[in-house]
Amino acid sequence: MAMTTNGLSSKLIRSFLRCFNSSSPSFTTPKFRFAQRTTINTTTSTTTTIFPPPPQPQQTTTTVIDDDKLRRDWVYDFEDTKSLFSSVKTGKLIRSTANLSMASVEPVVDLGMWVMSSRLMQVGFFREVVLSVIKHTVYEHFVAGGHTGEAGQTVKRLWESGLRGMLDYGLEHAVDNESCDKNTQQFIKTVESTQSLPPSSVSFVVVKITAICPISLLKSVSDLLRWEYKNSSSFVLPWKLKTLPIFAECSPLYHTLEQPSPLTPDQEHDLELAHQRLISICNKAFESNVPVVIDAEDTSIQPGIDYFTYSAAIVYNKGQKPLISGTIQAYLKDAGQRLFETKKAADKMGLPMGFKLVRGAYMSSERKLANSLGVESPIHNSINDTHHCFNGCASFMLDEVSSGPGGLIVATHNLESGKLAAQKARDLGIGKDSHKLEFASLYGMADAMSYGLRNAGFGVSKYLPFGPVDEIMPYLLRRAEENKGLLSSSYLDRHLMMKELKRRVTAFIGQGLAERLKCRNIVQ
Repeated sequence: MAMTTNGLSSKLIRSFLRCFNSSSPSFTTPKFRFAQRTTINTTTSTTTTIFPPPPQPQQTTTTVIDDDKLRRDWVYDFEDTKSLFSSVKTGKLIRSTANLSMASVEPVVDLGMWVMSSRLMQVGFFREVVLSVIKHTVYEHFVAGGHTGEAGQTVKRLWESGLRGMLDYGLEHAVDNESCDKNTQQFIKTVESTQSLPPSSVSFVVVKITAICPISLLKSVSDLLRWEYKNSSSFVLPWKLKTLPIFAECSPLYHTLEQPSPLTPDQEHDLELAHQRLISICNKAFESNVPVVIDAEDTSIQPGIDYFTYSAAIVYNKGQKPLISGTIQAYLKDAGQRLFETKKAADKMGLPMGFKLVRGAYMSSERKLANSLGVESPIHNSINDTHHCFNGCASFMLDEVSSGPGGLIVATHNLESGKLAAQKARDLGIGKDSHKLEFASLYGMADAMSYGLRNAGFGVSKYLPFGPVDEIMPYLLRRAEENKGLLSSSYLDRHLMMKELKRRVTAFIGQGLAERLKCRNIVQ
């Protein structure tokens, strides 16, 4: 790190160090050799050890250490912050620490959400001031840029640091064909932009079916697919294309309590238009050799999204590497069974199927809807059940792709899930060069985890939303609402960044003193 001592007083340096020492709590950075997780209980709080530390050997016992096993189990090295943040400039580190500290205070996030969604944003001067503040704080931290050019510069910076990018234009739900056509062109433009970037620097382009098919139509299609599943022997959908399993026996079907009306001729026409939009995006992705991953939504419209995803995958996924990947939300009780049935059906067809594995983001709305209908929630009953499902799905897919076609994106900010997947991948010999496994996290979050996995030799991507500040505000509002708890739990990143900043300042002072002593010796 190139820094000079000109004009910087020793008093200011000492003050800066006191600030670090007072703001950084005293504790030892966890090594995460043996993981623990807390079991949520309404009466008592207990801690369940997943991988308990080995018992202390008795004096008469000789302990044999398996060095190979220790190397396989060791994933994150959070002690060496110099290596961890070696690719991050000091200015960026300071801004990231400040933004994460601000975002970790839930009342601040709540106030920001209230302001951005209030009628005050209709007042010209007030709106300009708010957008300016957002642009230089949360927008700069969590968004990759205002257009493909700025997003491309972010991709290049990530690529230079050993990471890749997943480009996601921050589009929200479309309501008509005109907006769907406009969004389709933006997705195609995003794919085309990858051709001017370093090869392989973009791991995926993210596509939202809700941006290329009107929401009302997706809801109708999902209702009809649910009714067909419940009445497969007597109900036929004439417009339905060949697809993979969309439901499992335990899937939630309560959204469709009575037989829905068939699609009208106009709706069938609009459905065909939506398919053509997806085909045009996939054609461009195929020409550009850039894989596409399709995002998930809530359960009311997810069947329609999976229908689009799997019907496109049947056409475009060939060989060993999938061009089209879907998304599985592990907080759903049917996630594991659906993943198993879809993957096995794809195998029978000789189809390389890829999946992005996430936990999920619609917990409150899903539970609220189920409660209003008096039915069981589709969400797991506890966070530990969700963890178990996520880790089980990751383990299953790693077994599958280690000896067959397909791909897996482990999209998580959870250290334990990342470690378990990395350990299993090592055991199965799935390395970075296999192109079968990619770890992913949101841009601006879980950076320590991302750099740790990078240093451990795995492919790691950052999810890069981009778009103009005013257009991406709805996206930022949704992300803030969905990730409030996650933002407040960013302590590890903030602690490690502060630790590295303190190390750099200390090294800078030491360098300055050494230079002064050197000059003094020369004079003497």
